[in-house]
Amino acid sequence: MFGEIAPKYDRMNHLLSMNVDRYWRWRAVKKLAPNQNDPILDVCTGTGDLAFSFHKYTKGEVPIVGSDFCYEMLEVGREKSDKFGQPVTFVEADAQELPFESDRFQVVSAAFGLRNVADTDLGLREMTRVCKPGGKVAVLEFSVPRTQPIKGMYGWYFRNVLPRIGQMLARNDSNAYNYLPDSVGEFPCYEKLTEKMLAAGMSKADFYPLTFGIATLYIGVK
Repeated sequence: MFGEIAPKYDRMNHLLSMNVDRYWRWRAVKKLAPNQNDPILDVCTGTGDLAFSFHKYTKGEVPIVGSDFCYEMLEVGREKSDKFGQPVTFVEADAQELPFESDRFQVVSAAFGLRNVADTDLGLREMTRVCKPGGKVAVLEFSVPRTQPIKGMYGWYFRNVLPRIGQMLARNDSNAYNYLPDSVGEFPCYEKLTEKMLAAGMSKADFYPLTFGIATLYIGVK
């Protein structure tokens, strides 16, 4: 499914979010404020947008690695890296079995991808394992707003408008944009996800709703 939508993935994300996804990534990187010394890992990186945001923030001084299980997504990321001269190392890998040594990265992030990992708890444990002691594990993910009328408006758009526009423009065979609202509705958010982060081995975890709770940034410390 992800391989089919890879060529149009970036354009669809920006269109369907009305470019707010760019702000969410910028906010996440600014909140994490990585240092200029230690490497950063972005798992479930897709085409690498968050990895590129880290590269820009650190001014190219820090090694950035983006991993994903979808080869087609990584190929788009590599093309972008070559085109814009933003060196990010892309690695094909399962987030449930990361091919990196323990205690390596200052930041381990996942943007709009953790909900696609079959075992959320295992994915969080792996992210924690490869993070340095004192480092940060960050999850940027869609969430369900808690207050009305935003909750109702968001639910209607997510269930009725987004899938139709997405399928019409992406023209793939896998109903990827029907999968999106279903996966978001089933994914734990707010306190439920921070509880999972603590259970995965983090010493503390907090969440920061963005844009009325349409997305939420979760940050844990190892």
